[in-house]
Amino acid sequence: QVQLVESGGGLGQAGGSLRLSCTASRRTFSRYGMAWFRQAPGKEREFVAAISWSGVGKRYVDSVKGRFTISRDNAKNTVYLQMNSLKPEDTAVYYCAAEPENRLLTDPQLYHYWGQGTAVTVSS
Repeated sequence: QVQLVESGGGLGQAGGSLRLSCTASRRTFSRYGMAWFRQAPGKEREFVAAISWSGVGKRYVDSVKGRFTISRDNAKNTVYLQMNSLKPEDTAVYYCAAEPENRLLTDPQLYHYWGQGTAVTVSS
């Protein structure tokens, strides 16, 4: 069982930055592929970014490439999402997810462990 706790959401301005954090309870965090998803009101949950066990492998949805960066610190059991050049369309609840697979999974149904979500609102 893995418990995930997100933090760092809030109100940002267009063109600004926010950093999300997700801390896992499990010691074997380094053996979990991690990802960030987001869900805007009235929309389905959308893949944002994924990172491999070592942190070398990364994948992003096209809409955030060049603006968002996913990273992880296995010593701190934490994965991050640095969000730069924010846009109003980035407004959503952001969730981190974990799966004991070293693959960059983009399908939310393939992740067994989820955080409670942190809301991000970007004003224009």
